Amino acid sequence: MHDDEDHSRDGHDHHDDHSHDPITNEADSSPFVVRETAIRTLLIEKGIFTADELRQQVEMMVGRSPALGAKVVARAWVDADYKARLLADGETAILELGLETMHTSKIVAVENTNVTHNVIVCTLCSCYPIAILGRPPAWYKSLAYRSRVVANPRPVLEEFGLPLANDVEVRVHDSTADIRYLVIPQRPEGTEDLSEDALTGLVTRDSMIGVALAQSPEGVTR
Repeated sequence: MHDDEDHSRDGHDHHDDHSHDPITNEADSSPFVVRETAIRTLLIEKGIFTADELRQQVEMMVGRSPALGAKVVARAWVDADYKARLLADGETAILELGLETMHTSKIVAVENTNVTHNVIVCTLCSCYPIAILGRPPAWYKSLAYRSRVVANPRPVLEEFGLPLANDVEVRVHDSTADIRYLVIPQRPEGTEDLSEDALTGLVTRDSMIGVALAQSPEGVTR
């Protein structure tokens, strides 16, 4: 389900003795872009927000990544009291670490154990905890994933390289506009002496969605 890109060159020689058409983005002239530009310009002119405030918000959104969620998981691994608070009230616990949750939806944390494995999907579209995981991967938004993981999750997890024992219960959580989920993967064995910062490097995006486990200290997914 992972996307691959194929980049190639045409192999032709190019010379600068002729003119070139300007490089433009055709999407810039789409009705949606024109509308967004008009609304943005109007809001700035009316003083609702400044261009600099808008730029800062855009940079903040672009800067969101799974590394933020990894900090949450690593803290839960090393602090049992924090994990309890995270499971009881995900948003408040995330705010404790100085992270933003966007306050647009409730974030619910679910914990993987030896007997229960959680996996996240959004069957309607692509609802996802962007605030702490960044943009969702392409496969998360695909119809194949959204439909199959709900109906029969084990084969889907096997395609991600995650076969589960028959005695492990698989719980599929359907994200919505109101509720987003964060999986707390199991802490890998042999990490007892690792610092909290080192542990964050073992927490992957896919493990926080539930289609993979956290990495071992050697970088091999268990």
